[in-house]
Amino acid sequence: MRLLLVEDDAMIGEAVLDALRAEHYAVDWVRDGAMADTALRSETYDLVLLDLGLPKRDGLDVLRALRARHSTVPVLVATARDAVGDRIAGLDAGADDYVVKPYDTEELLARIRALIRRSAGRGEPVFSHKGVTLNPATREAAVHGDAVSLSAREWAVLEPMLARPGVVFSRAQLEEKLYGWKDDISSNAVEVFIHGLRKKLGSELIQTVRGLGYVVPRE
Repeated sequence: MRLLLVEDDAMIGEAVLDALRAEHYAVDWVRDGAMADTALRSETYDLVLLDLGLPKRDGLDVLRALRARHSTVPVLVATARDAVGDRIAGLDAGADDYVVKPYDTEELLARIRALIRRSAGRGEPVFSHKGVTLNPATREAAVHGDAVSLSAREWAVLEPMLARPGVVFSRAQLEEKLYGWKDDISSNAVEVFIHGLRKKLGSELIQTVRGLGYVVPRE
């Protein structure tokens, strides 16, 4: 999953970046509202973690502009603005959730998982399909109840497909789940991770759709 972190405080940003990457998210970090707006216009994200008190452009303006473009990407506002009126303004501007600094990192990660889960149209916290189970909270994977060890990038490829059976993901879309701006992208990385997943989980779970990409079939 690829996230956009919008945070101008260097200390907070570094801490959150480390926590997100430890959970195997690909993360782009920007430090002002203008850069956030540019990133949101040019890239695709699974979630935005948005501060409000930003240089150059206020976070609420960024959020309103995002929703005016009819984007449905989940937005979690994380800010020091703790007045009830501020929380109402953020939610009414299009935020999906709101946490006040200082926040607990584990709670923040749980809220991120919940928003990503809901954006995939799922309520259950564990993804299970065709005998394969993924638990995003614990990062545990299993096949018919037997634990399987997945690398961070194998997980990043599998999770979005298992969350949306029947949806075809192109190679470029899967690369977006794997890499942030500063990461080097190997030309055959997706194919390598798909091959590894098939060896561990069975050759029938992920199917190739010629000329389009990869899919976990519904049935």
